[in-house]
Order: sequence, then C-alpha cells, then structure tokens
Amino acid sequence: MKEEIAKIKENSIKEIDTCKDLKSLNDVRVQYLGKKGELTIVLRKMGILSPEERPVIGSLVNEVRDELERLIQEKEKQLKKEELLKKLRTENIDVTEPSKKTKLGSIHPITQIIKEVEEIFLGMGYEIADGPEVEKAIYNFDKLNTPPDHPARDVQDTFYISDDIVLRSQTSPVQARVMENQKPPIKIICPGAVYRSDSVDATHSPVFHQIEGLVVDKNIAMTDLKGTLEMFAKKCLGENTKIRFRPHHFPFTEPSAEADVSCFVCGGKGCRVCKQEGWIELLGCGMVHPNVLRNCGIDSEIYSGFAFGFGVERIAMAKFGIEDMRLLFENDVRFLKQF
Repeated sequence: MKEEIAKIKENSIKEIDTCKDLKSLNDVRVQYLGKKGELTIVLRKMGILSPEERPVIGSLVNEVRDELERLIQEKEKQLKKEELLKKLRTENIDVTEPSKKTKLGSIHPITQIIKEVEEIFLGMGYEIADGPEVEKAIYNFDKLNTPPDHPARDVQDTFYISDDIVLRSQTSPVQARVMENQKPPIKIICPGAVYRSDSVDATHSPVFHQIEGLVVDKNIAMTDLKGTLEMFAKKCLGENTKIRFRPHHFPFTEPSAEADVSCFVCGGKGCRVCKQEGWIELLGCGMVHPNVLRNCGIDSEIYSGFAFGFGVERIAMAKFGIEDMRLLFENDVRFLKQF
C-alpha cells in the first residue's frame, strides 16, 4: 500500500505542475482528494490492514494529502495571477474615454414642497409629527369637534373601511393624537397623504397631500397665527408676499379664517395665475376650538392654540404654474424632468 500511495503522490504532483487553468486544477483536486478520489479510496482499504499497519498508513496518507493541498493552493494563486496579467495585457481600458451618460432623476414637485415647508417650520422651532393614514373615526371626527350629523362624515365625502375606521380625510387626527399624548407646549406640523371621495379633474383628486400645523400653549392669540403664516408665506413664496384673512367656518377652530396670499407672479396686479384677482387662496386656519382641547385632555381655561392646514398640490400648482393637478400624479417623465 505504501507503493500505491507513493505512486499517487508522484502522479498528482506532475499533474498539478502541468495544469494550465483553474478548471484543470480543480479536476486534479477532485481526482485525488475528492470523495471518490484516489487517496480517499486508499483510506477505505485500511480495514484490511493489521492494527500495527493502520497508524503508519494513515499518517502517510495525511502527509500526502497535506502536501497536495499545499501544492494545489500555490498553483491556484499562480494561475489566478497569470490570468489577471493576461487580462491586463489584452483588455486595455482607456480611462480618459467619457463614460456612458447616466440619466438622473429629480425630486418630485410634491416632495420638493413638503421638504421646503418642513425646513421652514423646523427653523421656526416646530417638530414633525406623523400618524396612520387608516384612522379611527373618533380621531378623524369626534375629537375634532365634528358631530355625527356633519356632512363631512357622509360616505359621499369620506372613504369608510368600517363604521369606525376611515381613510383619514385630513392630517388633523395626528394633531389629536399628539395633544392626547403630549402636554403643552405643543408646536408641530403634520405632512402626509389624505383621502376624500372626490372625482378626478384638473383641481381635484381622491388622494392628495396636506400639511397641517398646530401650536398649543398659554396665551396663544390670533396675532401669533397671523405672524406665523406671514413668515411662512414670505419664506416659501417670496419676501414681498402679503397675507390676508377672510372669515370662514371650520368645526375644529373658532374663530376660523381662510388665508390668501398676494400673487407672487404679478405682485397683486392680476394675472393668469391668480385669475386677475391679485390674491391666491392658500390655506384654512383659526384658533383651536375649546372643545377640541377638552376632547384631547387639555384644559381650555389654561391653554389656547392655533391650527392651519393647506394642500401641498395647491402650493405646487401655484408656485410652479401647473394648471392641471393630474400632471402631478401621472408620472409623465416629460413633465417631471422640468423640476
């Protein structure tokens, strides 16, 4: 058996030395060291040996195996190096040649507006709050002082999943959740998608985006609201932007107002963007209704607050001169690459 092992060693060393590529080297490895390799077969024959011969032959086989593994490893390194040198000689790369042009995307107009508004309010000390889009009706309506017979709760206006679960129709439920779990002072904005049962046209969509703001603290007044919105309008739409309030009604604010901004295209003179009126309707706002504060566990005798909210699409359409809201959702690259 010693002669057989010596013969295997001699033959395998010759074959390893003559291998020209990694495939042939692997074939040699399998032939001699694999599960059915010649050295493995020798080990299986050790059962016919005497007890005195077994350790001697076993040790010899292990020595040969170790040497072959070492030689194969060295040969593998040599072949890989030769292969790399061959590639370097034959595959010349011109590092000065211009690369293929990569088409770069751009940030969507809606995302641009959301990020811009977030930066403005973060600079004013606000925090960003988030909440579920599939919401309990108690947060979407009841805590916001919207009674059961209010038109907004009708199935023609709101998407119901069940009697008490809806797709949120505004981001106001986030405000309710924050007020319920956080003691004043509260200073947040709530960006996100909202859902209403509207038909799709140039100015309406069943899915759109809102950003709402809320401040609750002691001695908050309407003047704080107006000053905040004036600063926001100037930062977002230009330093010369003016703001005006028009009386309105929202169930969750009292008093309530619609806020208009002077047209940032014509400066209030009248143009196509502002429909010759000089003003553009921007958002709804008002002082937080005492019932809302009480519903969320805040003492309305001690604290007051203001809230506001606007559609992101409306800001984007006004700022970028977009006349049809559907363009913001159709993902037409010809349109989006303008931004």
